[in-house]
Amino acid sequence: MRRKDREVLDEIKIDEFIRNCDCCRIGFYDKENDEVYIVPLNFGYSNVDNKRVFYFHGAKEGRKIDLISKSTKVTFQMDTNHELIVGKMACNYSERYQSVMGKGLISFVENKEEKAMALNEIMFQSTGKKDWDFPEPMLNGVAVFKIEVTSLSAKERL
Repeated sequence: MRRKDREVLDEIKIDEFIRNCDCCRIGFYDKENDEVYIVPLNFGYSNVDNKRVFYFHGAKEGRKIDLISKSTKVTFQMDTNHELIVGKMACNYSERYQSVMGKGLISFVENKEEKAMALNEIMFQSTGKKDWDFPEPMLNGVAVFKIEVTSLSAKERL
């Protein structure tokens, strides 16, 4: 990280940044087309014993599903708490922010109990409520996948 003065190492603060975000952008490398494919998604989050996991859901087919099947390596990025810092000249303008980015291993969640837990985490991130019920047809009708974080960095400008 170039700006070490903005680096955040406090694990509790990093979790707070993540809880304040409403979108996680996943970066896939599409080898076949030799390009990076970035998808913004709603997400759920779990941190147990400093093992961070992000959960996502979506249709059972499409480009991201194909890319998950081809490679487990992904990157991710999220940011929050944006506020313009006004300057006297254009070059003096800046922005306050908090951001998190990292790498991880992506995989499908197939186990029904883990799938329901993942969907509850996604709902909790959006609503603050976790006690949702997911009937079996609903669980069967949706793809759920997760990123197990392998490295992460956080940064803020106040």
